[in-house]
Amino acid sequence: MSATIYKISMSGKSLSFSFKLYKSLTKSTKPLLTKRLFQTCNRLSAAKIINGVALAKEIKDEVKKEIDEVVASGKRRPKLIVIRVGEDPASQTYVKNKIKACEYTGIESESITLPTTVSEDELLNLINKQNNDDSVDGILVQLPVPEHITERKVCNAVTPSKDVDGFNVINVGRLCSDQMTFIPATPAGVMEVLRRTGIETFGKNAVVCGRSKNVGMPCAMLLHADGKYETQAGDATVTLCHRYTPPEQLPVFTKTADILVVACGIPKLITADMVKEGATVIDIGINRIVDEKTGKTKLVGDVDFEEVAKKAGYITPVPGGMGPMTVAMLMKNTMMAYKKEINFD
Repeated sequence: MSATIYKISMSGKSLSFSFKLYKSLTKSTKPLLTKRLFQTCNRLSAAKIINGVALAKEIKDEVKKEIDEVVASGKRRPKLIVIRVGEDPASQTYVKNKIKACEYTGIESESITLPTTVSEDELLNLINKQNNDDSVDGILVQLPVPEHITERKVCNAVTPSKDVDGFNVINVGRLCSDQMTFIPATPAGVMEVLRRTGIETFGKNAVVCGRSKNVGMPCAMLLHADGKYETQAGDATVTLCHRYTPPEQLPVFTKTADILVVACGIPKLITADMVKEGATVIDIGINRIVDEKTGKTKLVGDVDFEEVAKKAGYITPVPGGMGPMTVAMLMKNTMMAYKKEINFD
């Protein structure tokens, strides 16, 4: 007789245990052994893939329901202005997705495209015109802008009460001081994914790779800040890694993460050996690479998805993860602007 004839299998993984051990157990302890084996198999099975498309639809449906009720009461629809400078293909796609989401939720939208040669003053004057238009609730300038235009000037030109991107320094400052504000859509989407998926942040170790002012920094702020205040932050212990984190040290930090957020723009930066067993991995990276098999361009994240998914507890895919969530949170911010939920006085 084989010494290991008992096997339990799950998700392609199997565990064996000895016949002698099993025979020695009492009636009450045999179920406990079986339960423990199943729990171990579960830990070894592939990560749960977080469906960003489905979660985004939930949020958009909530916004849509609210707008339908507002319109039914005789009030006007919320209005979002999207300004794009130039013909960058990625920006065109992002704007298209935002306009499509507006159509779905019932937000009135207007897309304004300016030539790459537009002057900084001309762009700032256009923004100011929208600031002073009472029928406009939200203003978004699609980034990046051409090099001859100062991005920070553009972000600060949008009045805080219509800054649905959350990039004006007033909104950035309010976020950093735990006050209610327009939170940039991608970091807001990260927190919403964690909440709606039931992933605990309180007291956990979180590592954010990437320190951009619009994504990495706000993610770190939201994960670490005190959850009792207006931003309802995560109360996690946060490590922020960036381009000057020594490459040999990066895995030292990422392996400590219960929650790992990656936003660097480097394909397959995070590999399976850099991830803690059972960690939640949020991949914000969007990279266009050539598929070696097909020769066609495809979207990938910053995480080696196929390998990391075998080790993580939860993981977001690219595409279909944080991209749709970003757009959905923009719709939510636009509704907040329409309702004037934030007091900037």
